[in-house]
Amino acid sequence: MVCPIIYVVSDSIGETAELVTKAAISQFYGVNVKFRRYPFVEDLDHINEVLTMAKNDQGMVVYTLVKPDIRAYMKEKAVEQQINAIDVMGPFMDIFEKTFERAPLNEPGLVRQLDEDYFKKIEAVEFAVKYDDGRDPRGLLKADIILIGVSRTSKTPLSQYLAHKRYKVANVPIVPEVDPPKELFTVDPSRCIGLKISPEKLNSIRRERLLSLGLDDKANYANIERIKREIAYFDKISAKLDCTVIDVTNKAVEETANIIINNIQKKM
Repeated sequence: MVCPIIYVVSDSIGETAELVTKAAISQFYGVNVKFRRYPFVEDLDHINEVLTMAKNDQGMVVYTLVKPDIRAYMKEKAVEQQINAIDVMGPFMDIFEKTFERAPLNEPGLVRQLDEDYFKKIEAVEFAVKYDDGRDPRGLLKADIILIGVSRTSKTPLSQYLAHKRYKVANVPIVPEVDPPKELFTVDPSRCIGLKISPEKLNSIRRERLLSLGLDDKANYANIERIKREIAYFDKISAKLDCTVIDVTNKAVEETANIIINNIQKKM
C-alpha cells in the first residue's frame, strides 16, 4: 500500500489540524501516513504551492484557516484540482456564527494564546505554593513579587490571588527570632512589598485563629505586646529593604492585590 502524504495547512502552527487528523487515522488499523506541516499560511501563493505539491504527490490536505477568503480559496482550488481537502475549522465557525449571532474575530493563533495564558497561570500558582511562607529562599531570586509581613497579614491568600493574575509570588514571614534570608537583601527592592497591619487588628485575627484551633486565645502568639514587637521588627526590616509598604488593616485581599499590581506596573 502506498503511504499517503497528508499536508497539514494552518494560518497558525497547525497543531489542531494534525491532532484531529491523527485521532481520525487511529481508527484505521495498520494505516500509516506521512505528515507535512505548513504553518502560518496567510496568502494565496502559499495555498497554491501546497496544492501543487499535494497534487504531485497524490496526497490530501487538512487545513485550519480562520480567514474566510483564504479558506474559501483553498476549498475552491482543491475542488478544481480534484484534491481531497478537509476543512477542520470552517464548519465549526459557520455554525457558531449562526448560533451566537455574532461574527468571528478571524484572527489566527488565538487558541494558542489562550493555552499559553492558561499554562502561565498554572506555573504561577505552582510557584506560589512552592515558595510560600519562606520555604525556599532561592525562590526570591526568581519571583516577580515578594511579599513580607508578620504572621496573619494575608501573605498566602495574596500570593495565590496574584498567581491567578500570572505573577510569580514568593512570601517571607517576618519573625523577630529569625533573621530574614540573605537572598531578600539581594533582590530589586521594587519587587518587594511589605504588608503592615495595626496591632489591635492583628490581635483580634490571631485570637480568632487560636480559638478556631481549639487553643487558648491568651497564648503568646496573640499577646498584644508580642505583636507590637513583631511589627516594630517588621518596620526595621522593611526600612532596611527600602520597599513599598501597604497597610492591610482594613483591606480585602482583592483590594491589596490591585494596589500591588498597580505599584509593580508603574515600576516596570
